[in-house]
Amino acid sequence: MKALVLTAPSEFNYDLNFPDPTPGKGEVLVKVQACGICGSDIHGMDGRSGRRQMPIVMGHEAAGEIIALGEGVEGWNLGERVTFDSTEYCGECDECKAGFVNLCPNRRVLGVSPGEYRRHGCFAEKIALPTRILYRIPDALSYEKAAFAEPVSIALHAVNLADGVEVGEAFSPMTKSCGDESCDGCDCESEANGGTAVVVGAGLIGLLVIQALKARGWEKVIAIDLDDKRLELARKLGAEEVFNAKQEGLAMHLRKICGGDGADASFEVVGAAAPLDLAIRSVRKGGQVVLIGNLQPNTPFPLQEVVTRQITIKGSCSCAGEYPEAIRRIQDGTIQVEPLLSAVAPLEEGAGWFKRLYDNKEGLLKVVLQPA
Repeated sequence: MKALVLTAPSEFNYDLNFPDPTPGKGEVLVKVQACGICGSDIHGMDGRSGRRQMPIVMGHEAAGEIIALGEGVEGWNLGERVTFDSTEYCGECDECKAGFVNLCPNRRVLGVSPGEYRRHGCFAEKIALPTRILYRIPDALSYEKAAFAEPVSIALHAVNLADGVEVGEAFSPMTKSCGDESCDGCDCESEANGGTAVVVGAGLIGLLVIQALKARGWEKVIAIDLDDKRLELARKLGAEEVFNAKQEGLAMHLRKICGGDGADASFEVVGAAAPLDLAIRSVRKGGQVVLIGNLQPNTPFPLQEVVTRQITIKGSCSCAGEYPEAIRRIQDGTIQVEPLLSAVAPLEEGAGWFKRLYDNKEGLLKVVLQPA
């Protein structure tokens, strides 16, 4: 089959003879119709993150069509349109049984390759996947939009953590949210009662977090970024106020406009020292800081600020059962993905698009590649 292979730091080979995958027991073979280039792919392609050990077929934000069934597969049919979790979890460990599939000790992440995670991904014509990570998508939902289900799920997961929702109880993938796969919004999706949130970083995930917060009932959302154009888009997508991170005395200003002591919660969506510091200093005493960004392995930490103001810090890893809600919200428009889609291109042009995203001169947000 055809596949886009990362062969060396920032070097790709469009391989026309990559080995075809074969579905094993309990697996299906999916013809990949669309796969988005993730920010983690861009940060990983040059080797700096350590999470893309070459050679590797990257890609984990995808959707496609089932074209073959492995041994013992039941409940799935040829021709069904699906998207799928980026984490291939075991379904048998204590974490999986509790609903924390994102923390499965046996997990492998599609297109990610450090240590035991190593697993080729979806920048290829086909991929074999276990049925437990599949989710059906409506006929009316394009593959390009369905490929956003993974990043939307990440945003929803982070917001769920701040909402106080117990992931293992309310969003277990084993129960498809509330036990009803056709759920269109019931008590399984609890909403915040008002509340003010600061989102530090208005890249793709940050813009999705802003929308997820508004969809969940947060009263006021404030967006922070260095790019004024992205801040304009953040306002269009629901942020009540936006500020450039270069503004002097920004942390104290945010505290002042959020009741004098700070926001109820903040979301750091960059993964670097300055954004982390701002996210911590912008919340009230007893507030929450949810960390989503994962750019740098280590950063300075304002310890006394956290301790003396009794701030709760939560890490948000991937997603854990938010896919059904993500698909529904993409379809009904309560989370908009079209404004975030910069381009759709054939897989054979992937290397060029990776370079354009890496150079970051055009303000691109999401590029979706089509292997088929």
